[in-house]
Amino acid sequence: MTTPMTVVEAFQRRLDADPDAEFVRCGGAWMSLASLDDRTDRLAAGFADLGIGRGDKVATILPNRIETVEILLAVAKLGAVQVPLNYYLKGDFLEYQLADCGAEVLVADASGDEAARSLLDATPVRHQVLVDDARTGTVAYEELFGRREVTRAPSTPGDLVSIMYTSGTTAAAKGCMLSTGYYVSVGQAYGMRGWVVPGDRMFTGFPMFHTSGQMVAFMSVLVNDASISIAPEFHPSTFIAEAAADDASMLVGVGPMAHMLLAQPERPEDAAHPFRLAVWVPLGESEQRAFEQRFATPVMSEGYGQTECVPITNSAPDGFRDRATSGQVSPLLEVRIVDDDDNEVPLGEAGEIAVRPRVPHAMYSGYWNKPEITVSTWANLWHHTGDHGRLDENGCVTFVDRKKDVLRRRGENVSALALEGVFRSHPAVRDVAISGVPADVGDDEIKASLVLEDEATLTPEEFFAFATSKLPYFAVPRYVDLRTDLPVNALSRVMKHVLRDEGVTDAMWDLHARGLVATRRGRREQVGS
Repeated sequence: MTTPMTVVEAFQRRLDADPDAEFVRCGGAWMSLASLDDRTDRLAAGFADLGIGRGDKVATILPNRIETVEILLAVAKLGAVQVPLNYYLKGDFLEYQLADCGAEVLVADASGDEAARSLLDATPVRHQVLVDDARTGTVAYEELFGRREVTRAPSTPGDLVSIMYTSGTTAAAKGCMLSTGYYVSVGQAYGMRGWVVPGDRMFTGFPMFHTSGQMVAFMSVLVNDASISIAPEFHPSTFIAEAAADDASMLVGVGPMAHMLLAQPERPEDAAHPFRLAVWVPLGESEQRAFEQRFATPVMSEGYGQTECVPITNSAPDGFRDRATSGQVSPLLEVRIVDDDDNEVPLGEAGEIAVRPRVPHAMYSGYWNKPEITVSTWANLWHHTGDHGRLDENGCVTFVDRKKDVLRRRGENVSALALEGVFRSHPAVRDVAISGVPADVGDDEIKASLVLEDEATLTPEEFFAFATSKLPYFAVPRYVDLRTDLPVNALSRVMKHVLRDEGVTDAMWDLHARGLVATRRGRREQVGS
């Protein structure tokens, strides 16, 4: 089914075949495979001079820049481990992940440096590398590019190449251990189903700190003899024109991106540059049809996965399709739908989606520093996704809902319990419950139901200032529901289904309607900076 291979071996195969081919760009000039090989050899040597070797951790806080690609390959050549952190993290969330992963080197841009510098004493970070202007006590990124003589560490497909943090049902995020063989198998899986084919040029707005950017996008083009243009930022008003200017053959992103593109004013040139394929996951059938008609481009949306295992499903564009589902089970996996006692439910009934690999290195390797959670998640030797779905007679899975208390906003997972812990620290807040309500454009909007202390007051502006000082922009609630109490059951557990069913009422604060929305520029700025 697949050929076990490391990231470095996959890159070397492409390099040997066509070293001068344009391979990757991120807002700047195209970089050839040969140029990327030279720069990543030199960068690996620079990291080695900082004491980084096999198994050592290099964390990054970077937006979409070409450095994210260089660091991935340089670390892989050393046999080290990269830890790409969400670049909107701040405060306790950021400190926890830096300390938990054990990173000795942190690479950041100016905003990442500002978010991290006061936290570093509580972490193992010994060297901070800045891709923008360096400051006293830090290393300039380009200073690492000296000698090219670097001994590449031998590695096997089972060796770790990355730790990626994913939200869970507790305040402490889980670091998914991802092997270099898993990275390659993800690319192979998408090639097997024809999502990426040789000669493709992909244009994507996926973030490169995320599984979607590093594995679904970058590894798919690396493994399948394609090239990639990574948008530094997603701008719906210019996305199609930018892709056309790059002579892209395919578009890749999440469903909300397609919603935003469809919301743009129609232009005569919308269908002037048809693409081979547009991948938007997830996206409703009516929106798929609308995109196809307006942009003269076939749409693929039948896919589903998570950092721990991707793709779990992905139908082939030229094979059997049911657009109302999440697609057919990947040939690399087995899938069961189980009840709370881990018994398989009848075909067509909803239950938790559980998966296991058919081949080596088709999934993650467990959770970093959390063996107990790893074992419990792998109950009865099946990985339990925490998602509810149905399996039908055609081998298609339909995602139904999240079993765990995790919301999805702007393409990011948000832990409700983590947010509740943050808001409980506010002196005016006695109790809080976080729930999700449907957003106008895909995913969820976040609702914070608050019970204030006796005689305490809180204004929308005060709430917004507190939230933006503590949370990444995508985790800031839109709706605030001030209540005298929270609905609880006999065990005093908050009945969140009641809050979800209430939805949004006129009595609640809609922060967006009040103009309290993080701007694109302000999303990473620290309050008071």
